[in-house]
Amino acid sequence: MRPRTISARRVPAHLRRAAALALILAGAASTGVPAAAASARAAPDAGTFAAVAWSWPVEAFRLERGYVAPAHRYGAGHRGVDVRPAPGSVVRAPADGIIAFSGRVGDRPLVTIRHGGGLVTTLEPVDAAVAPGERVRAGTPVGAVAVGGHADPGTLHVGIRLDDEYLNPLSLLGGVPRAVLLPCC
Repeated sequence: MRPRTISARRVPAHLRRAAALALILAGAASTGVPAAAASARAAPDAGTFAAVAWSWPVEAFRLERGYVAPAHRYGAGHRGVDVRPAPGSVVRAPADGIIAFSGRVGDRPLVTIRHGGGLVTTLEPVDAAVAPGERVRAGTPVGAVAVGGHADPGTLHVGIRLDDEYLNPLSLLGGVPRAVLLPCC
């Protein structure tokens, strides 16, 4: 019996992108190259950036709401994660990039960063300390948690897209850091 082949045109675009990202991340793991570097391809407005690992945009936080993939492109879901940082936390760039937008969209202040290779991060609500066109390195302060949008007051929504398809941010940020228990008494 001959194996059946499927035309790439018959596979939905979001599944092709997910498979491509999985191959990129698998290749990065096997070569020891950080995933962000392995997925880097030049974007016309982003240039190329040094290979760095992705990091959380806030240091200490509690995961409030996880990623929920929609059933289809326009379906209900939660296209990112919401975290509750410690009061007074600074919001930082999770990877090298260029500030694509900082300002208000409707009732929410946000910051959008283009990382090259089709990857874009949106952080909201954030009172921006950066301007569009600014280059940022991983860990550069971009603002402070504000109020507005769909996120609960005091929380930060982190969304990541690859070629306009939302990804689970945990796939690039390496999951939620382990809790550290302190000795009592």
